[in-house]
Amino acid sequence: MQKFTFLFSSTDHITGLIIRLTLALVILPHGCQLLFGWFGGYGFAGTMQYFTEVEKLPWLIGFMVIMLQSVGALFILFGVASRLVALGTVIMFIGMIITSHAEYGFFMNWFGTQKGEGYEYHLLVIGLALALLASGSGKWSVDRVIVKGVNGE
Repeated sequence: MQKFTFLFSSTDHITGLIIRLTLALVILPHGCQLLFGWFGGYGFAGTMQYFTEVEKLPWLIGFMVIMLQSVGALFILFGVASRLVALGTVIMFIGMIITSHAEYGFFMNWFGTQKGEGYEYHLLVIGLALALLASGSGKWSVDRVIVKGVNGE
């Protein structure tokens, strides 16, 4: 039971809330591109086709990327299993840097002058996810409600 409560434990501090909202609001639009095709994205079928045929990712990895950036971002937004989702996000974004972005250097392609996108955005997401992993969901989170219920508070 202690492992369970650690995953969901959090202080009632506003820091976790700020980290959660920022991280979710940055990742969720990307997840909506991947899952629904919103904001110029390809949607689920097109994204899966790209991941499996062009990037040569296993189907399961492609599916997990889509789910982490869409459903996972919603979990972070509402503070549901935030530490677990943050860990998955760190692993996913490290994988993105290694497989797709490291070769283009640090900077994003702000002016369209380089072939691909660098990894500066990915480092920011990793930093926020690590902060969430360390702090927990914070104020106004489902995680806090779960732990209070388990502890009988």
